[in-house]
Amino acid sequence: MDQVLVPLGQVKTLYGNIFRDRQLLRIFILSTTASIFTGWLYDYIFDDEESFYIRVKKTFFKYMKKIPSIKAKLDDEILRINNGFRKDVYSKTKHLDYYMQLPEKKMSKEEIMEVTNEYLNLGSYNWQGGRVSGSVYYSNAELVDLIKEVYAKTSYTNPLHPDVFPGICKMEAEVIRMVSDLFHGDENTCGTMTSGGTESIIMACKAYRDYGKEVRGIKKPEMVIPITAHSAFAKASLYLRIKVKYVPVDPITTKVDIKAMRKAISGNTIMLLGSAPNFPYGTMDDIESISELGVRYNVPVHVDSCLGGFLTIFMDEAGYPIPTCDFRLPGVMSISADTHKYGFAPKGTSVIMYRKLEYLHHQYTTTVDWPGGVYGSPTVSGSRAGGAIAACWATLLSFGKEGYVAATRDIVHTTKYIEKGLRRIEHIYVFGQPVTSVVAIGSTVFDIYRLQTYLSEKGWNLNILQFPSGIHLGVTHIHTQPGVADAFLNDVQNGVIEVMKDPTAPVIGKMAVYGYAQGIPDRSIVDEVTNCYLDAMYYTPRADDEKLLMLE
Repeated sequence: MDQVLVPLGQVKTLYGNIFRDRQLLRIFILSTTASIFTGWLYDYIFDDEESFYIRVKKTFFKYMKKIPSIKAKLDDEILRINNGFRKDVYSKTKHLDYYMQLPEKKMSKEEIMEVTNEYLNLGSYNWQGGRVSGSVYYSNAELVDLIKEVYAKTSYTNPLHPDVFPGICKMEAEVIRMVSDLFHGDENTCGTMTSGGTESIIMACKAYRDYGKEVRGIKKPEMVIPITAHSAFAKASLYLRIKVKYVPVDPITTKVDIKAMRKAISGNTIMLLGSAPNFPYGTMDDIESISELGVRYNVPVHVDSCLGGFLTIFMDEAGYPIPTCDFRLPGVMSISADTHKYGFAPKGTSVIMYRKLEYLHHQYTTTVDWPGGVYGSPTVSGSRAGGAIAACWATLLSFGKEGYVAATRDIVHTTKYIEKGLRRIEHIYVFGQPVTSVVAIGSTVFDIYRLQTYLSEKGWNLNILQFPSGIHLGVTHIHTQPGVADAFLNDVQNGVIEVMKDPTAPVIGKMAVYGYAQGIPDRSIVDEVTNCYLDAMYYTPRADDEKLLMLE
């Protein structure tokens, strides 16, 4: 113990001598503070998460919003917007009771079905009549009856327990094999089903992040993707801490700039992305060139075919050939495709496929030291809905290749018919060259959101685009019904005529929010508004609703 006390005493004496002179104390404090500040500044400037410019802008607005006068105005505006969203929900549901607590007594089947039907009739858009963009991709009474029967038999099954439900696991394996074959995979192609396109995308990003770390030693993973990539990739970057390098697209074709993509590749790149097609414009990136980049730089290429994959694989046979965008390209290592879109399965299923098992293994999550036993799960979910898997499997079998080719032919024909009609209308333009089922339009003469307002009043529910402003229609099999395409074209034509009576007039009403949002440099405010919108999805009555919402 004495041996320890001696050096401690010496240290104490040394520090006492140093700080006896206050000038030395000031120097010590200043140098320490300067070192800490320098370290913080270095991390701030060279942080890999986002660019220095974006960080400076965020920091500036962060402190600006702390100024009392600005904060008060922003809080009042956010409250007003929040109440507006709540009012929208309130106005649709105020004639109904809310179940705020579990009923004391059980309800009968008849009572439950009566309430169910009331709830399902709350929507104001006629999706069955083809008035909605995307959303519902097929409607057929015979298919619904089949799905009801299959789901009823399998609704409580769970592939997490393969020893209990081996048949469900067999169904999932068969879905993967059938879909892989359609995308020209071979016997080594593998994958899993997921709950939807977002999960499929997250799984691909997770697989490549872990593969990059373990096999290539990448500690700061980056993915190189077009700015038109689905927002699920941004979500994956947040969940998985992967830096996103966004690549611009050609303003005319809306395809990703291949030269810019090449320049964005670095030693930290874990994956490249091409969309076939992309969500905003329905155009397809040059997957062949992206594949060549992947081969040249030894970087896996993922093809996002979540939206239109179940069209692209049948378009050749349907008489609408397109460029190759599947496993026939050597650089393509994975593909995501949604069976619950143009595969016409019920919502809740998608497929993620890999060229080889090594990538899939990095998608899996295994826990080997848990007291509860060795645990392995192929996707985000542990337990999964066996009924959704079975319903997807049954849907694929019920259509067969013949049925899908026929449906693809009708959908693509209708899309091209609408595209040609839109190109004939003055004062609007079509973005790029749509490949599958999405047609997007904009205008250089008037604010396209004014046309969107007109179409909404006519009963059309379309998708809103920004940077630049636009709207798009996602054509589904429901739109192939007689008269739907012509009705849409007629309403667009009449809407343009109405808007052109005063082409410089500003947007008013709900659509004005989209225009304002694009012009707000502080994107965190747009985040707050979006949060209000999402909060409104979970609206239930409060004591102050009449005071806040009865603003008729």
